[in-house]
Amino acid sequence: MLLALDVGNTQTVVGMYDGETLREHWRTTTVRTHTGDELALMLAGLLELRNLALASIDAMVVASSVPQLAVEYAAMSREHLGDEALVVGPGVRTGVALRVDNPLEVGPDRVANCVAAYALHGGPCIVVDFGTAINFDTVSTNGDFVGGAIAPGLQVALDALGDRAARLQKVELVAPAHAIGTNTDTNVQSGAVFGWAGLVDGLVRRFRDELGAPATTIATGGLAPLVAPHCETIEHVEPWLTLEGLRMIWQRNA
Repeated sequence: MLLALDVGNTQTVVGMYDGETLREHWRTTTVRTHTGDELALMLAGLLELRNLALASIDAMVVASSVPQLAVEYAAMSREHLGDEALVVGPGVRTGVALRVDNPLEVGPDRVANCVAAYALHGGPCIVVDFGTAINFDTVSTNGDFVGGAIAPGLQVALDALGDRAARLQKVELVAPAHAIGTNTDTNVQSGAVFGWAGLVDGLVRRFRDELGAPATTIATGGLAPLVAPHCETIEHVEPWLTLEGLRMIWQRNA
């Protein structure tokens, strides 16, 4: 069994693979102060929900946007699995060339997204990852990562709005029935969901113009199911795209 972990700034997505099959998956809150032992307890608890033990895990691959947790997951794997985790970063074979100014700045989750998107849909393609930030990752016809964009995430923007605007309370994050809201809640919901859908469409169209090709666009991330249906440019929603990319990277380094 392979554990694939996408450690984001807000949430951590854990997938358990049996060969190429995603057998189980979980989504947990990322706690930046967790030690390796605490991470082992968390993972053991998740596995126990499926009547599995940590000892049943043969290998682990990690993409972490939180540098200190990458270190702790590596320590956890050595101590509790008796093996080195594959932590995606410099020196790891991914099959994706990073054609950007500073490859070291590219997050490992973005690399994993590019690996899976190109394998599943070919190139050129664009990945829109709805996380704490919205990452736009562009893959060339040859499978190279050629850059993208980063926008504030939807939940981050709503939280900031609630903190800064005294008359605006936090609302349920759902799509309203109409773009023209008739009360404060539906006004905020329209601006959040339809406004971010417009942001996505605007950037994707600019990317396609610069690429000079109708790049396939794939959405992933926790809020993709909410926003993607209201986007005109998103053609596929792949909820576990990052996990699939991590599995493929692990296979290329096994």
